[in-house]
Amino acid sequence: MAQFIHPNLKDVPLASLLHALSDPSRLAIVRCLNKDLAAGGKGLACNAAVTEELPRATMSNHFTLLRSAGLIESRKQGVMVINRLRRNEVDARFPGLIDAVLGAPA
Repeated sequence: MAQFIHPNLKDVPLASLLHALSDPSRLAIVRCLNKDLAAGGKGLACNAAVTEELPRATMSNHFTLLRSAGLIESRKQGVMVINRLRRNEVDARFPGLIDAVLGAPA
C-alpha cells in the first residue's frame, strides 16, 4: 500500500507554499479542494479535483508538489487517492494566506 509523506507545517517555509500556489493548475486544484471542504466533503479523488484535462504524470506531479508544500493530505481508498486541503493547519501556520490567494482575481 502506498504511503504518503505529509510534512509538518512548522517545517514548511512560506516560499514553498507560495511556489506551490503559483501554478494555475495547482491553484485550481486547491480551489476545488477548498470548495469540497467548505461543503463538508472529506476530500476528492485526483481526477475529480482537476478542472482541466491533464496527462496523468502532470497531474501526479502537481499533487506531489502540493503535498510536499503541506497544502494537501492524501490517502489511499481502494485504488483511488483521496486528497484533502489542510486548511485548518495552513491557516494556523499562515493566517489569511489561503483566503488572500483564493480571493485574488484570476
